[in-house]
Amino acid sequence: MTIAVDQSIQQKPLSFDEFLAQYGGDNRYELIDGEVFDLEPTGLHEEISAFITAKLCVQIDVIGLPWFVLQRGLLRPPNTEMTAFRPDIAVVDREELINEPFWSEQSILTLGNSIKFVAEVVSSNWQNDYARKVEDYATLGIAEYWIADHAGLGGVRHIGKPKQPTLSICTLVDEEYEIRQFRNNQTIVSPTFPDLRLTAEQVLMAGR
Repeated sequence: MTIAVDQSIQQKPLSFDEFLAQYGGDNRYELIDGEVFDLEPTGLHEEISAFITAKLCVQIDVIGLPWFVLQRGLLRPPNTEMTAFRPDIAVVDREELINEPFWSEQSILTLGNSIKFVAEVVSSNWQNDYARKVEDYATLGIAEYWIADHAGLGGVRHIGKPKQPTLSICTLVDEEYEIRQFRNNQTIVSPTFPDLRLTAEQVLMAGR
């Protein structure tokens, strides 16, 4: 869920360090290939994020996992110096944080082992969620990635025609994502949280 920052404000591509210096203290921005994006979440977007977070927290507590939900922390893929994603939701393994070089001072993750799950709630700039993040989250080794497209904004090649609200669940298999889509009253299937009992509609219509 991202909106590009006006290029009159950003004159040149930023490195990760430059991005941190200028925007690191504000959790509404992320960096993709040197370009800064303003997250600008809507109220509905935040309600869906909150709904998913609440359901995941219950699962984590019931199972007794050493995990927690991180909202708007930065994920820095290891293969680039000019990208830092800020997913809407990330499930983090507390026991892995000892290996994270930035964590003691900043909410920045770089290692796939630390991140068990991510979710993005789609907004106007849907291309990043369906393309770039699919590639880089897989490269990071994140086992499960949800794309919650509550308004059916994604391209036809991603969600089909006619376009409609779609929850895409990407599961990592042999270092690439296999994508399964859920709509309406279909019960979703989450490999990370197999006891999650939700329909796509419950997730995509949260708050309505």
